[in-house]
Amino acid sequence: MDCKWVAALILGWACVGLGHAALAQTRDVAVVVNPENPASNLTIPELRKLFAGEKRSWAGGLSVKLIVRAPGTHLGVSESEYKQYWASRVMRGEAQSEPLVLPSLGMQREAMGLFDGGITLVAAENVKPGMKVVKVNGRMPGEAGYPLH
Repeated sequence: MDCKWVAALILGWACVGLGHAALAQTRDVAVVVNPENPASNLTIPELRKLFAGEKRSWAGGLSVKLIVRAPGTHLGVSESEYKQYWASRVMRGEAQSEPLVLPSLGMQREAMGLFDGGITLVAAENVKPGMKVVKVNGRMPGEAGYPLH
C-alpha cells in the first residue's frame, strides 16, 4: 500500500466529515495537537506527510504520534490492511511507530493529553476547552476558505 494513498484516505475522510454524518451535511474537521506542541499552522502537504508517517518529528525534535479512529470505521480499508501498511513502514525504518488507533472520540481526546507530539482529526463541533486546534493553510475551522470538511 502506497503511503500517499493512506494519507489521501485519512485526509479524504476528513474532507467529507467525520463519523456517520450525512454527506450533504458538511462540517469542518479540526486538526488537534497536544497543548504542549509548538505547531500553530499546518499546510495540506504537511498534513499528508504527517498522516502518511513521512514526517516523524515536529519543529524542535518532538516525535510525532498519530492518534486515529479505528481504520475500518472511516478509511475504507480493513484493519489488517491498515496494520500491514504501518508494520511495513516501521520495519523499513520509514516510520517510528504505528498510529495509536482508538475506537472512540472520548479516547482520542484523552490520548491527546498523554502524547506531547500527538496529532488527530476531530469534528470541529467536538472540540472541547483545553484542546489545541491548529490552523490549516492559515485558517481555523469555521473561517471562510478552511480546507477540511
